[in-house]
Amino acid sequence: MNWIEPDWPVKSNIHAATTLRVGGLSKGVFKSLNPALHVNDNSETVLANRKAISQMLNLPSDPIWLEQVHGDRVIKIDKNTALQQADASYTDQAGVVSVVMTADCLPVLLASSDGTEIAAVHAGWRGLLAGVISNTVAMFKSDNVIAWLGPAIGPDCFEVGREVKESFTAKSNDFSSAFKQASKEKYLADIYQLARLELAALGITRVYGGDFCTVTDAQRFYSYRRDGETGRMATLIWRD
Repeated sequence: MNWIEPDWPVKSNIHAATTLRVGGLSKGVFKSLNPALHVNDNSETVLANRKAISQMLNLPSDPIWLEQVHGDRVIKIDKNTALQQADASYTDQAGVVSVVMTADCLPVLLASSDGTEIAAVHAGWRGLLAGVISNTVAMFKSDNVIAWLGPAIGPDCFEVGREVKESFTAKSNDFSSAFKQASKEKYLADIYQLARLELAALGITRVYGGDFCTVTDAQRFYSYRRDGETGRMATLIWRD
């Protein structure tokens, strides 16, 4: 398969996937299923890749793509939502496809336990720090939400500066457990643990996934940190 399906206990009317880097038309550093228009890939090829994604996943409508800026904005979407700057989208409507693109940052999918509300979140460390997950969870009417953490940079590859650690621990000392000192000024950050801690603080303890590494799995995943110029994976969620 050219995609990963989340292994999480959601209602059967909820569907989700993360595309892999195989099965598309892009060439060179973007090889091959790149859905991102903002990375200098050929735009016609990218649009063909997007069409291929819609067909292979049998999507009910065109995904609502976002202009992602590593911020904390979440928007409520329907089938007619135009392109907007945001890093998460939420919907309570059937047939509406939420999507985020990543290549090391963490894609987070959220679903209410009753199967009526869903969201997709682009959570790099800046977005996590700014509260993009919290802002998205706040959109849910349900207080029973399930989360899935998709492919992101693994805890042994994500080196950050001291200032990143200090920014998180200033927000809450609980975040210190997600950092391991690598040198005097550098730390290894566990982005999955950062997300789990944020979700736990919001009362969300049913969290699945979080066992990937985009950097070390070059066959399946794009990685910005590994390759610099590269494509993106799409993580999508929709419901019947």
